[in-house]
Amino acid sequence: MEMQAVAPEVIVESQGAVGRIRLNRTRALNSLNVPMIRLIAEALTEFENDPTVAAVMVTGEGERGLCAGGDIRMIYESGRERPAEGAQFWREEFIVNSRISAYPKPYIAIMDGIVMGGGVGISAHGSHRVVTERTRLAMPETGIGYFPDVGATWLLPHAPGEFGTYLGLTGRDIGATDAIHARLADHYVPTGKLDDLIRALTALPSLATAADVDAAIRRVAVQAPSSPLAAHLKAIDRCFAFDTIEEILSALEAEDTDFGRETLALLHSRSALSMKLTLDLLRAGRKSASLNECLEREYSATLGMLSNPDFYEGVRAAVIDKDRSPKWSVGLSDVTEEMRARFASRDHLPLFVA
Repeated sequence: MEMQAVAPEVIVESQGAVGRIRLNRTRALNSLNVPMIRLIAEALTEFENDPTVAAVMVTGEGERGLCAGGDIRMIYESGRERPAEGAQFWREEFIVNSRISAYPKPYIAIMDGIVMGGGVGISAHGSHRVVTERTRLAMPETGIGYFPDVGATWLLPHAPGEFGTYLGLTGRDIGATDAIHARLADHYVPTGKLDDLIRALTALPSLATAADVDAAIRRVAVQAPSSPLAAHLKAIDRCFAFDTIEEILSALEAEDTDFGRETLALLHSRSALSMKLTLDLLRAGRKSASLNECLEREYSATLGMLSNPDFYEGVRAAVIDKDRSPKWSVGLSDVTEEMRARFASRDHLPLFVA
């Protein structure tokens, strides 16, 4: 019997002057594991050093999305007994996020379908970010007892007003228009035109510049449709401007609107410890000078997550048992400064050399 070759989880190839990185773990919605992160890192190095490659493009195989995030099932299963595995995954992932942000060639992300968590990390740090009518983007981590990572505490504070605070705390998924508004994406291209876009990009010469890439995308891009969230931006700015979760909840209660009540219900379903940690990190990110500073802070917090019972309970409810009914260990009034301090320890090797 002839053995069938197993398809790689990341397909790396050159197509014209574009180096392509195609995530190919379709059964897991292209969620990232350590081997995939390493293949992406190797591809970035290969394409950076190849003078025939003008730009890099990342896409997701399958019909459902670019990437649903990191492989939290692996971290759940290894975290208590083999915490070094989760720590190593986050370390290598965050370093790749930084590389993408500083990449010397145009980095094009096709953010079609589901783009969540780690999927945001390998796309929103790029120089050219394309969304479609199927894009569903989110940093949903407060719903699993975690916090927005992969540099989100740098990205979200750069959204207009308090929109990033809203996204980080609620974990709400958004479409293309809101992703562009949040400065997490740049261009809207309908899925029916994606093949045209890819053909145009791969036809660029090897000496193509970032401006050439931008022009090729703009020739295919169209105006993004209106968003239902647009009507609530002022309320979001009012309610999420505070530096404590309690004040944000009080402000939402005072709104006395359907949007305020829906947002309140969403926040009350999230981990209290995660929300407080997330707000701390978002406010620190707002004052930070660089992405790498935020990633270092996030890495410290991820190591604290390996001993956080709410993280394991959140993953259990969302991914393992899928009952969607997490039983959080603490409420808002139970979160102490000592608990929050566990996520700020720097007792580890830094990600980046100063």
